[in-house]
Amino acid sequence: MKKTKTLITELVAVPGLSAYEDQIREYLSERWQPLTDERTASKLGSLHGLKKGTGIEPRRSILIATHMDTIGMMVTSVENGLLRISKIGGIDNRTLPGLTVNVHTQEGVLPGVIALPPAHTLPESQHDVTVEMEYLWVDVGLLPGDVGKKVEIGDLVTFALEPQDLGDGYFSSPGLDNRSCVAILTETLELLQTRLHQWDVWAVATVQEEVGLVGAGTSAFAIRPDIAVVMDVTFGSGPGAPSHETMEMDKGPSFDLGPSTHPRLYQAFVDYAQSQEISFHRYGYPRGSGTDADKLQLAAEGIPTMVVSLPLRYMHTPVEVIQLRDIQRIARLVAGFIEQLNENFMDALRWDDESEAA
Repeated sequence: MKKTKTLITELVAVPGLSAYEDQIREYLSERWQPLTDERTASKLGSLHGLKKGTGIEPRRSILIATHMDTIGMMVTSVENGLLRISKIGGIDNRTLPGLTVNVHTQEGVLPGVIALPPAHTLPESQHDVTVEMEYLWVDVGLLPGDVGKKVEIGDLVTFALEPQDLGDGYFSSPGLDNRSCVAILTETLELLQTRLHQWDVWAVATVQEEVGLVGAGTSAFAIRPDIAVVMDVTFGSGPGAPSHETMEMDKGPSFDLGPSTHPRLYQAFVDYAQSQEISFHRYGYPRGSGTDADKLQLAAEGIPTMVVSLPLRYMHTPVEVIQLRDIQRIARLVAGFIEQLNENFMDALRWDDESEAA
């Protein structure tokens, strides 16, 4: 578990807000270099890593997608030495006042704090409520003239909280949505180094998921895999969280079934997990999954897609919590599923009329 904690600690330390994923892409490209045969970037900036299979060409392929972007903020104006900010992705305003942040400027990183003005200086509508972001400021502690020289509109703002080892495998940090699943994908590639697999494996770290599921669809269209698996976080059980809408942590992944999940691919994952006595949750979503699967399954002629989710507490806050053992469980599950794919697997996914036509 120490190795997993080291990996996730490194991943959350690399900046990569939605649409600004350059640094995390460079880190992952280097990290995946010994684990993949080829690495390329899509025109939007998603990272594609190919690990070739052992089957006879042309080989079938599976795409494992997990988004590498994180939520954060952007400077929208500089006024009297203080910074106004706006959201990148779905941030909960309740968590912001009093936070320490980093402002990423052309000259380097400036530490700052998100300040909440005294209540009597705010409009009455902002009393005794969660204060809207337009009334919050970032204070970097410099004179107005110096701030104007260093900070520009469009500079990015990230959370500056340090990761916390909470004990017994529980780990807290900003950015675990979705760097925790990037860790799962990386550990899956590591496991595949010592396993034979017939199919090609495309490891894809997508961009701009948090602002519209942008990167997955273009990557899937370019790669045209036979099947795809999306790994993302889901709501983990915690204080006050309804049990029917959350997944118990330290009990393995959630298999999510809904419009973006191919039902027979879902069943294949269920059958494999049960055959290996791997624990998992079942979760049904009636509309969109809210993950890259919503766009990925629609690429080209359509791609059978599965959603495998990691339970996470306090989603979209600076203190997200995951269980490291769940990361390891899901990596073993996905690597094992890939290992048993054979040339006849796609026959099990055909619709009845498709099979007759063939």
